[in-house]
Amino acid sequence: MIARRPAPQRPGARPARVAAGSPAAARRRSAEPGPDGPTGEIDPTGAIGVVGPREPCPCGSGRRYKACHGERSRPAPVLRPFLSRRDEPDLVALRELVPSATAPVILAADHLAKHPEHADRRITLCTMLPQAAPALVREDGEILVAMQTALPGLDASRDIAGALLAALDADPGNVVDVPAASSPRLVEQRPDGLAGLPRLTDLLDPAPLEITVHPGFGWWLRPSDDDSGPNQEVAAMLERANATVVPTVRLSAVPAAYWCHPSDRWHLRWALPLAAPAGAATDSAATAATGSAVTGSADGGDVAGSDIARSEEALLDALARLAAAERLTVGPGTRFVGFFRADGIVIPVWDLAADTAPERCEEPAAALRLAYREALASPTSLTAQERRIRAGLVGRSLTLR
Repeated sequence: MIARRPAPQRPGARPARVAAGSPAAARRRSAEPGPDGPTGEIDPTGAIGVVGPREPCPCGSGRRYKACHGERSRPAPVLRPFLSRRDEPDLVALRELVPSATAPVILAADHLAKHPEHADRRITLCTMLPQAAPALVREDGEILVAMQTALPGLDASRDIAGALLAALDADPGNVVDVPAASSPRLVEQRPDGLAGLPRLTDLLDPAPLEITVHPGFGWWLRPSDDDSGPNQEVAAMLERANATVVPTVRLSAVPAAYWCHPSDRWHLRWALPLAAPAGAATDSAATAATGSAVTGSADGGDVAGSDIARSEEALLDALARLAAAERLTVGPGTRFVGFFRADGIVIPVWDLAADTAPERCEEPAAALRLAYREALASPTSLTAQERRIRAGLVGRSLTLR
């Protein structure tokens, strides 16, 4: 059975966002200033550079800076909450792209050294839980922690970590109904602000996630001992939830690439990895486990043979080179339609030919990955045509907020 959530229920659950699995229908959006736009940017730690008071706020809200993060009292959101993880693109995909998926996780050695009583806890990271709850503890003690919740705060990593810590202390059979740890109201009350809150990247072992994408939310329920199944009310709730799930498949040939079939369309979305900005704080354990792939090479260039761009500028240059050479494709009948940003990661999107099965994307996606690596490693400057194409890509981009 699904544990019921204690009253009062949280307002503002976002079933459309999670169920649709589509950035076009799922999130509030706004155009974000491109690399050649306003002079200020928010770095991954939340700091804001120099921005004119009447310029668009670099957080992507669409408001003027003076009416948004120009207010000194308003904390800035963290743009890359999963920065130190090698699987950062997949974590972003679980928050923004995938309607139903699970991934078992292990607590970090540092956490277990301080809390040995948590050593035997089974923990599963998942996309969404009933009623958009942050976490729940099953009767057998297994913990389910959601990536997609109703009221996110300034830092998704700290919100998920807060829910996980609360679940570790909760009794079995309970829904963990805690506010977002990084909500602006709570952060403003803390003398150390966001810095004093633990991150998900601090709590988890740095090993990459093993993600399973599901066709529905049947994993919400444990199989009954007598095969009687859920009662009528729970069955109806599960049927409604399953009806909203967009068919989604994670490709095996390319990391963090997801085929999906919303309505009468077929798409491929690929969350591209990005190196940490210079000077950004990263988790030492994750960096040790993943090597230079997390931060790029020592001289700031791209890692040879790697998908990881040293910056968003280099990433967009590579896409422009491929588009100019008519290589930005995932097979016959496909069309590159643009990209959006989510949690600081660039996610290109392709329209696929009608009835394209996921397995038909594997080989073309692998070929595109090799071409993308070559384009990233190119030492030449963009041609005039490539610059025009790049400007068009930036002009059509969206930022999810």
